[in-house]
Amino acid sequence: MASLAVVLVLRWLPLPASSVIAQHWVKAAWQGAALRYDWTPYRDISPHAALAVIAAEDQRFPDHYGFDFVEIQQALADQEEGQTLRGASTLSQQTAKNLFLWSGRGWVRKGLEAWFTVLLELLWSKQRILEVYLNIAEFGEYTFGIEAASQRFFNKSAAELTPSEAARLAAVLPNPLRYQVDKPSSYVRKRQRWVEQQMRQLGGVAYLDRL
Repeated sequence: MASLAVVLVLRWLPLPASSVIAQHWVKAAWQGAALRYDWTPYRDISPHAALAVIAAEDQRFPDHYGFDFVEIQQALADQEEGQTLRGASTLSQQTAKNLFLWSGRGWVRKGLEAWFTVLLELLWSKQRILEVYLNIAEFGEYTFGIEAASQRFFNKSAAELTPSEAARLAAVLPNPLRYQVDKPSSYVRKRQRWVEQQMRQLGGVAYLDRL
């Protein structure tokens, strides 16, 4: 019941942090580094940024209920063919993990992630899930949220992000400590172009009307 109450309350409140951000705050303080995080309402975020993370991470986001079983089956099929098992987490799962849980693996954490994912899908709108995801996702070392990332890498607010800039930010999401927005590798640039293509194929920002 406590977890249900917490999720329900957080349906409306701006978030001062997330579990993952809090863990990095401790690490940053220990190292004498500064952590960047600025909560920004959905209305003040460029729709290109919202579309870019959907295009990059979870194109069936408006249609599923927290778990993309099509993507899970495809990932398992790829593994059977000898490919490395890849992640199939939805934006809802990633939001649940980053907001409430700790980094790492294990069945206990996966079980809690599933539980909080169900609660988010039941109690929050899709737009709220996306708003929170955009605000707590890590885009670089000690850089959390689309506003902090936009200010750090493009010297502008999240509201002003262009489709190309939004796509580059989304391109590093698989591993923002390995892939860098400000020093994009050939892989990041290739993925950025792919994300931009997917944004167009989804129909542009009009796709967000489905949320």
